[in-house]
Amino acid sequence: MYPPVNQLRILEDIRVLDLTQFWFGPFCTMMLADMGAEVIRVEPPWGSPDRVADGYIVGSSSYTFHQLNLNKKGLTLNLKTPEGMRVFKELVPLSDVVVQNFRPGTMERLGLGYDVLKELNPGIIYAALSGFGQTGPYRERPCFAPIAEAMSGHSRLTGDEVDPDGPPIEMAQAYGDLGPALFAAMSIVAAIRHRDRTGVGQMIDVAQLDCMAALNMAITGYNLSGMFLWQLKERYPLGRGFGGLLQAGDGGWVRLASFSPRLIDSLMEHMGVEEVTMEAIQEMVSQMTRDEAVQYFVDAKVPVAPVYNVDDVIRDPHLHSRDMFVEVDHRAAGKVKVVNFPVKFSETPCEVRDAAPALGQHDEDLLRNILGYDESKIDELKKANAIME
Repeated sequence: MYPPVNQLRILEDIRVLDLTQFWFGPFCTMMLADMGAEVIRVEPPWGSPDRVADGYIVGSSSYTFHQLNLNKKGLTLNLKTPEGMRVFKELVPLSDVVVQNFRPGTMERLGLGYDVLKELNPGIIYAALSGFGQTGPYRERPCFAPIAEAMSGHSRLTGDEVDPDGPPIEMAQAYGDLGPALFAAMSIVAAIRHRDRTGVGQMIDVAQLDCMAALNMAITGYNLSGMFLWQLKERYPLGRGFGGLLQAGDGGWVRLASFSPRLIDSLMEHMGVEEVTMEAIQEMVSQMTRDEAVQYFVDAKVPVAPVYNVDDVIRDPHLHSRDMFVEVDHRAAGKVKVVNFPVKFSETPCEVRDAAPALGQHDEDLLRNILGYDESKIDELKKANAIME
């Protein structure tokens, strides 16, 4: 007999040791946790820096920590003590994946490089996430999302959309972390499938710069044409249709995207004209409220959206119907409303079940249930400053 559908989780038999911090690594491991993996977020007893990195603190953690560490269990370990190192090494043979986003060489200096971990567990999947990768002339450089965004061309491209002669413009959030994190999670799942077929683990080298370059479609456009994206748009405007940001009469904005002949024909028919121009569309929209303009283009069956701020996003009835916002109970912060896992599976649902862990929340449970430690052994670890008191 199969268990009920609501009990099936894709990665429910996978254990992940999560040595990540900030956005890049935690977003990757949260995806695995949402898919059912037991993700153990390992922090030093004094807490990881990303707990307080974003200024606004609720329940001893920043808002981003609350979102990026959902469904995880928290374990404090001081890896600079022999006792903490011993605990980690005992966990490796009982785990499937280790994920870290330290600067290259850090894990090796700790004595926890891939060569050491695969001796402990030949099937271990070791994902090393970094700014520039484990090889290459930039490998030792520190990196955050804006660095990868700038070097992959995205900051310049965003500025070019406003003015090719103006300054570059940074992306609104840390997509130099979030995009590469998705590559990392996908690659880990692929490595798990390979390991399950062959019994062989492997190391995965995920670089933010590599991933952001892969997400830049303008690179191939330049390689083929020798032109920047803004030059291509100016020289070859045919077939691009109508689109852009339009301000309504009430001060709100809409985004129109009518980028095919069929959609343009539909728009002309709805407007009752033989030719449509952005000037005519803007004039019409300026006589409407934002929501009236959205409904007008919805009725015309062309892609349109209101330009939301975050308060609009969390009120949107469609997103609510898709269960995109859920409430979880945090030990220190109380009820916290967070964003749910976005993809719907018919047989193996993925969902947010648990709040981000408070510091050391699961120390004793994990040490007892996984390693079989008794109270005296746990007390010894506390006295040695290997785990949180």
